[in-house]
Amino acid sequence: MSLSTLSRAPLLATLAAALGLALAAPAAQAADNERGFYAGAGVGQSLVDEGRYDDEDTAFSAFGGYQFNRYFALEAGYADFGELESRDVGGDLEASSGYLVAVGSVPFGANLSGYAKAGLHRWDLDSALPAVIGGRDDSGTDPTYGIGLQYRFNDSLALRGEYSRFEIEDADLDLAQLQLRFDF
Repeated sequence: MSLSTLSRAPLLATLAAALGLALAAPAAQAADNERGFYAGAGVGQSLVDEGRYDDEDTAFSAFGGYQFNRYFALEAGYADFGELESRDVGGDLEASSGYLVAVGSVPFGANLSGYAKAGLHRWDLDSALPAVIGGRDDSGTDPTYGIGLQYRFNDSLALRGEYSRFEIEDADLDLAQLQLRFDF
């Protein structure tokens, strides 16, 4: 699955808005205390290109975690992938996932950092799709992983751009999002 399958106009508009926010925000000092709880929410697109499915839809997520230090956090969250239409008549796919991941961060400066995350997710489909995922279950547990960039506006607010993959037995469901993170 490549990013060329995304509709370019909404993605470019979203990226332009994010860049505008980043440039307009005042530079913030790095937090003296980098430990603590955080929570956030995201919106973006889910993407699938497996078997009878080659579609995208608006996706939403909510997450929370604990930042142990500037380099490591544990995060749990929920993602709703929306409805992905089948190439055939009927058989549309609705999927959601609850996940737990370890997050490793690398600071690029006082406000910008990159991160990678990996862990497990518990997926749930609205119906079993044996022709697509090779199984007969409508739920299961599989790996998830992703990468992202985070821009910190101040000690309590950050903007994240993230691309994640959620494995569902033999299929892959991708998620590209912009997220707001609030630190406590």
